[in-house]
Amino acid sequence: MKELRIIGLMSGTSLDGLDLAACTFTFDNQWCFTINHCKTVAYSMSLKSALQCLDTSTAFEYAKTDHELGRFFGSEVNKFISEIDFKADYISSHGHTIFHQPEINLTTQIGHPSAIAALTEIPVIGDFRTVDVHLNGQGAPLVPIGDLLLFNEYKYCLNLGGIANISIKDDQGGIRAFDTGIANMALNLVAHTEGKEYDSGGEMAKNGSIKTALLEQLNKLAYHQLPAPKSIGKEWFNAKVKPLIDKALKDYSSSDVLATLCEHIAIQIAAQISRSGKLLITGGGAKNVFLIQRIKKLCSAEVTLPSEELIDFKEALIFAFLGTLHATHQTNTLQAATGSSCNHVGGCIYSPFIRKKN
Repeated sequence: MKELRIIGLMSGTSLDGLDLAACTFTFDNQWCFTINHCKTVAYSMSLKSALQCLDTSTAFEYAKTDHELGRFFGSEVNKFISEIDFKADYISSHGHTIFHQPEINLTTQIGHPSAIAALTEIPVIGDFRTVDVHLNGQGAPLVPIGDLLLFNEYKYCLNLGGIANISIKDDQGGIRAFDTGIANMALNLVAHTEGKEYDSGGEMAKNGSIKTALLEQLNKLAYHQLPAPKSIGKEWFNAKVKPLIDKALKDYSSSDVLATLCEHIAIQIAAQISRSGKLLITGGGAKNVFLIQRIKKLCSAEVTLPSEELIDFKEALIFAFLGTLHATHQTNTLQAATGSSCNHVGGCIYSPFIRKKN
């Protein structure tokens, strides 16, 4: 293989929008990557609203939105390609997670790959998580294979998205990974009560004070006592964390709740970092200056914040890489990360619509 050119698509639980990363991958004794172009497309208010409540909507609305989102993805890829003049071998799409309950072998990501393939006429690799949950894995996290093969200079790789997840490498070349707990999903919820999309730079949290009772409740959540591999989703957040936040907002200021949430997030991350080494932090939460300060204070690792491009698009890059591994018939899902019965090749290829000449 000389090179593969793949567009990675990522839509996270924070609902910031659709991330697109046009990437080139080469292999010569080790994997190398280039992010040729990248872009984020914000969701319209109507689409964002539909995605936010789809988990409690009807089966018809779920199916309808699945295909509508796929068409949106396909349309945005076409616009992206026309802007950058990039000839893609594949599109690799994470989709947007609506349900994630691996304990009952269930995970669903919408944004149907067949719609993307039909609109773009490019092969689409998608549905990365479902095989893993049927192999009794968590279906998450999937980024560790990228952390292992693309970012091997870092002992720890942390992504601060809607949920925080970490990859930890051992001295034998292995890796384990799991969700450490909440991140932007919780912080943004509180910011919304003040009419803001998010707490820019963590300025609101910086002006608050930590509320010990709330912090103890968060740290005592049963999830944090479970061994890895483990993962969480929106359902867990709504059932276990949101009620604590709603109650806290009646008793404390938004700034106090945000400060306490940041402390909780940092404590749970620091608890997983037992030795020194380089820690790479990416995702939207990497721009929360106050949260990063608390992580630096509590962690023994050397914190690295990469370029803004990598902070924003590392997940889209790695899903492009998962597609690369799938296309070349190589393992892209690790048993050590998800807890499945074996390493395997996750995802399915959706062939493009071929127009017949008259």
